[in-house]
Amino acid sequence: MSFVHESVLVGEVLEYLAPRNGGVYCDGTAGGGGHLSHVLAVAGTRAIGIDRDAMARDAAGKRLESFGDRVQLLAGRYSEMPALLTSVGVTRVDGILLDIGVSSPQLDLAERGFSFMREGPLDMRMDSSKGQTALELIADSEVDVLGSILKELGEERHAFRVARAIKLAYEAGALHTTTELSAVIAGVIPMREQRESKIHPATRTFQALRIAVNQELDELSTFLDVFPDLLAPGGRCVVISFHSLEDRLVKNAFRDLEWTTSLPERFAILEGERVHPVVEVLTRKPVSGGEAEVERNPRARSARLRACVRTTAANQPIKK
Repeated sequence: MSFVHESVLVGEVLEYLAPRNGGVYCDGTAGGGGHLSHVLAVAGTRAIGIDRDAMARDAAGKRLESFGDRVQLLAGRYSEMPALLTSVGVTRVDGILLDIGVSSPQLDLAERGFSFMREGPLDMRMDSSKGQTALELIADSEVDVLGSILKELGEERHAFRVARAIKLAYEAGALHTTTELSAVIAGVIPMREQRESKIHPATRTFQALRIAVNQELDELSTFLDVFPDLLAPGGRCVVISFHSLEDRLVKNAFRDLEWTTSLPERFAILEGERVHPVVEVLTRKPVSGGEAEVERNPRARSARLRACVRTTAANQPIKK
C-alpha cells in the first residue's frame, strides 16, 4: 500500500508560516511531503523535512523529487532538530512546522498496529526499526503503571479496569493482535456508555499506548524547549495537534515564552537591561479547519493549529 496522506489545514499553515522567496523552512513531521510541497511551491524557498518513519520519507522523496536540491529529507525525531539541522549546515530557519500524531497511512496499514479496526501486530512504533512495541510495553508494565498510562495519556475514565483486563488477557496468552486488544477493552467498558459514545471504546486506550510507545509528549516537550533558538528573527513556528494534551503543552509553552518577559510586572533584569519577549503569539485561540475541509477530510475535525513568531529584538540565544 502506498503512503497517501491528505495534509490538514494547508491554507492556515501557509497563512501563519508565511513562506517567502529565499526562506528556509523545516517540517519536523514531514510525512508524505504534503505541507512541504506547498511551502516549496513558493519560488526560492528551501525546505528540510524530518521524519522517523522510513515509509513516510520514501513517499515524501517521490512527491518532492521535482524540487531537486531545494529540499532535503532527514531521518530522525523532530526533538533532534538542532543536531539534524546542524548536520546539513543550517543553524537558523525562517519557519518550523509540526503536524503531530499518527497519519492516515499509518492507521490504514494493519501491519503497523495503530488501528483497532484492522487486525495486526501490537506494534504502534512510528519507527518500526527500533524501540519497544505496544505488546512489549504491556508485558513490562504492572497494572497500576499501565492504568496510569491509560488515564494520563488517553484520558480513559475506566483506565484501571481496562488495564487489569489487558494484563489478565496477556497473562492468559490471549493477547497478540490489535483486534484482540480492542475486544478486551470493549468487554469492560459499560455497554450504555458505548452506545452513547461517538467514538469506539478502544480509541482512548490505543491513543495512550501509541503516545507512550513513541514517547510523543516527551518529544514535544523537548522540542518546545529548544525551538526558539532555531528561528531567525521574524521566523515562525506552526504546530498542529490533535488532542488536548498536545495542544495544552503548545499553548503553555508559547504563552510562557511571551508572557514571562513581556508583561510589565514580569520584566527580568539582566545586566541592567530589560529582556525582550522571545516570541509573539499569533493565535490567541487554536485555529480549526472549516466545514468544507472537515467534510472532505474527517481527520481535520480534531486538528488545532497554534503559531508564534520569534521577535526581532530577541536575536540572541535564550538565556536558560
